[in-house]
Amino acid sequence: MTSILAGPFECGTARVEITDRGAGPVNDPAFAKALVLRRDGTTTVLLTLDAVAVGEIGRVPANFLPELREKLRADFNIDPTNVLVTASHCHAVIKPDLLTPVLAAIREARSQMAPSRAGMGVAYETRISENRRVTLHDGSEADMRRAYSMPKDGAIASTGPIDPEVGILKIERHDGTPLAVVYNFACHPIMNPPGKGNSADFPGFSSALIEETLGHGAMAFFVQGCAGDINPIRYKEASHTPDAEPLGVMLASTVLKSLRTIQTEANPTLEMSSRQLRVPTARNYESRIKLIEAERQSLLSSLIPTNINFKSFVPLFIQHGIWPDAPSRHIQSYLHDQSQGRTPLKQQDADNKRAIEGYLANIESMEKLTRLNANLALLKKRQKQVQALPEKSLAAEMCSLRVGEFRLITFPGELTVEVGLEIKKKAGPKRVFVAGYTNGYLYYAPTAAQLQNTGYAQEDCDTLLAPEWHSQFEASALEVIRGF
Repeated sequence: MTSILAGPFECGTARVEITDRGAGPVNDPAFAKALVLRRDGTTTVLLTLDAVAVGEIGRVPANFLPELREKLRADFNIDPTNVLVTASHCHAVIKPDLLTPVLAAIREARSQMAPSRAGMGVAYETRISENRRVTLHDGSEADMRRAYSMPKDGAIASTGPIDPEVGILKIERHDGTPLAVVYNFACHPIMNPPGKGNSADFPGFSSALIEETLGHGAMAFFVQGCAGDINPIRYKEASHTPDAEPLGVMLASTVLKSLRTIQTEANPTLEMSSRQLRVPTARNYESRIKLIEAERQSLLSSLIPTNINFKSFVPLFIQHGIWPDAPSRHIQSYLHDQSQGRTPLKQQDADNKRAIEGYLANIESMEKLTRLNANLALLKKRQKQVQALPEKSLAAEMCSLRVGEFRLITFPGELTVEVGLEIKKKAGPKRVFVAGYTNGYLYYAPTAAQLQNTGYAQEDCDTLLAPEWHSQFEASALEVIRGF
């Protein structure tokens, strides 16, 4: 752990655009931003990337972080454990070669170091996020993705929580002009439609508005929170065009309002530490795969023949829904048949109602199959990945950063929101913020309970981790929190 308790607190910032402008239309740019902090001669670096991940998926190569750390150690004598690289998890297409421009940005930020003040604040934003997991009446959980449909309304009992907290670090020059804002918030940046072109999604819009409003060359650094199961609000609605910009504007307005109330202090405590965890990998892929395959076969066997197809189903469904007592003709025809002792219309309606119910049952089975197929593919993919590992555990770097009363704990995976909420709850009176997607990428990191889910959601299928990882990470995080 690096702990600096004396000497001036200094800060420098710089950024470089990393958009791959040869990859198609660009809606808004993607950036790498460097925040260099120093106190009493020891330097720490926070690098934020408008990218999907730090290695493993997307265009940031696996060797980027170690190479960056080695260059910073060799060129500037910066301790590798004092380098924190975090991705917003937006789906921008970035340049394949990042190391050279990022090093230039860090070099520039280092050259701009100036005596600074810092302060911590907390804001709350409830308007732009929702939990994508739902609990069904049978006790299982499902999730909302564009890869498959939602369960039917009647099957859903409740939704999961969000974390509305925005953790804010405000840094200003000694003359009071704004220099940097670090803000931590949990939500998947997946609201920009592909048709609009390359985008940093809502964090890009939010940071741009914060910077424009503050002026003085201030730079905004978005740090993604525990967003593994948090979607943008109304993510699944088909009745309006998805748009990330309004979400970014709302988040920015919340941050800007809070900044006005944050008091800063000269020479705040600066601490940064890093520890390597060995988190266990999942061992139950085979049993889960067998359960899904058995459920798929059961659903296939449940499909029943019907007399109708989609073209005939739609008008029948509408007619029976609007006029259940007389869907086929005017009521006069039913009364006339009744007066003559005939029931052909009633019989036709009964036959059609059975066909409608059968068709709806087939649709429900089909929708379940799409969810099972998608998650089965994820389980098989991660099973193959784990089987190829030389050990039954993975290295996971957990970092901590403290600037004054601003405390940040990080993990290299897609932490679900419940993980962060529990750590915050157990941290006691200390304000602690939690970030995923940092210094590596280990896919989804759901809670132990979510990993026992029988309903199959992306978070508990697209994972490499065994349930025990959760308590191990939480215990380590709380141990660090108690010490700073």
